[in-house]
Amino acid sequence: MWLYIPMIIILIIADQGLKFWISVNIKLGTSQVILPNVLALTNVRNDGAAWSVLSGQQWFFTVITIVALGLMGYFFWKLRSDNLYMLAISLLIAGTLGNFIDRIRLGYVVDMFETLFMNFPIFNVADMCLTFGVIIVIIALIKDEKDE
Repeated sequence: MWLYIPMIIILIIADQGLKFWISVNIKLGTSQVILPNVLALTNVRNDGAAWSVLSGQQWFFTVITIVALGLMGYFFWKLRSDNLYMLAISLLIAGTLGNFIDRIRLGYVVDMFETLFMNFPIFNVADMCLTFGVIIVIIALIKDEKDE
C-alpha cells in the first residue's frame, strides 16, 4: 500500500509541473504543435469539467472533490491488499488532487494536450490519471466477476 503514495505524489508533481511550464511558456489561448496533425500543446483555462460542462460552478466541484477524495481514501485503505484496485485508486486520487489544486489555487484548471486528429476536449496529466484509473477499475471489476 505504501508504495502507491510516492506514485500519487510523483503524478501530482508531474501534473502541476507541466501546468506551470505551459502557463509560463505558451501564451494563453495559443498552441505549439508537437506532432503535426496529431498533438499540440495548448494553453487553456477550464473552469468546468470536460467540454466545459458546469463552467463556473467551483463550489460544486469543491464539494464533489471532497466527497470523492473521502470515498477514495476509504477504498484505498479497504482494498489495500489488491494491487489492481490500488493502482486504479492511486491514479484516481492523483488526478483528482491535481485538478483540485488548480481549482483552489487558480479558480480554473490548466489544460494543455490537444488532439489534432479528432474533436476532443483539451486535457492534462490529471485527466489522464483519472481516465486510466477508471479504465483500471473497470478491468478489476471484470476480473472480479470472472473470478467468482
